[in-house]
Amino acid sequence: MPLAIVHHPAFCADMPEGHRFPMNKFRRVAEQLVADGLVAPGGFHVPRPAPAAWAALAHERAYVDQVFSADVPRAVAREIGLPMTEAVAFRARCATAGTVLTATLAMERGIACNTAGGSHHARRAHGAGFCVFNDVAVAIRLGLSVGAIRRALVIDLDVHQGDGTADILTGDPAVFTLSVHARRNYPVRKRASTLDIALEDATGDVAYLAMLAETLPGILSRFRPDIVFYNAGVDPHEEDRLGRLSLSDAGLEARDRYVIGAVRRLGIPLAGVIGGGYLDDIDRLARRHTILHRVAAEFV
Repeated sequence: MPLAIVHHPAFCADMPEGHRFPMNKFRRVAEQLVADGLVAPGGFHVPRPAPAAWAALAHERAYVDQVFSADVPRAVAREIGLPMTEAVAFRARCATAGTVLTATLAMERGIACNTAGGSHHARRAHGAGFCVFNDVAVAIRLGLSVGAIRRALVIDLDVHQGDGTADILTGDPAVFTLSVHARRNYPVRKRASTLDIALEDATGDVAYLAMLAETLPGILSRFRPDIVFYNAGVDPHEEDRLGRLSLSDAGLEARDRYVIGAVRRLGIPLAGVIGGGYLDDIDRLARRHTILHRVAAEFV
């Protein structure tokens, strides 16, 4: 059975020409996965858009309604950094549902990956940092509410601190939030995760992988989650225009293989989301994001 991969065409919403968010990467990631043979044409698992009730499990209902009606206050839209159009709102619903479906498939098959997701700056009250809805937080709240899971672990290795995920989930004994990020990077005001590991600039592959080896096994053995949500952001890369940690392509691949291997050897389901990545060369960026899917396919 091939790796279950979730994708929706709406993951790539229309954006103004020259906008700094690389929206086209989502389309290119899907195309790359088909070209590489990881997915047969028409073989993606396609989510249905998330209803408001799902989003409201992690966000204030007033904000959810604003997004659904594409009527977000100007100050909030500025903090999000995206034009809050109907297309962007629909994209947020589909990406959120994509992570919910990814989690469902992971529980059934052991591992599954989204071609979007990881919107970890979206807080309870509103979105921020290119993140409209916090898809991982929604998926966890939904899974807990219907009894599909009792305990969830978030492993967030995006270069930026998962402040929104911490805002929504930290303090819930059913959830452990781990954020490994660059100390001197967005957001300026961090929110406390269950465990935050703030790294210095130019950490590099060797020190980064050693940190994971020292940290992850203990969390997995002590917390014993029913599912792991893995945010495999590629913005720690040395070429990334928003990253600072100086990882290489080989380092990212080794990172993903270590995390996924550590989780799956314990028989814990893993739902992978792609997180952040910022590069003008969309083809190279998309190829980098598909490291997650290529490595995950080794564990099917």
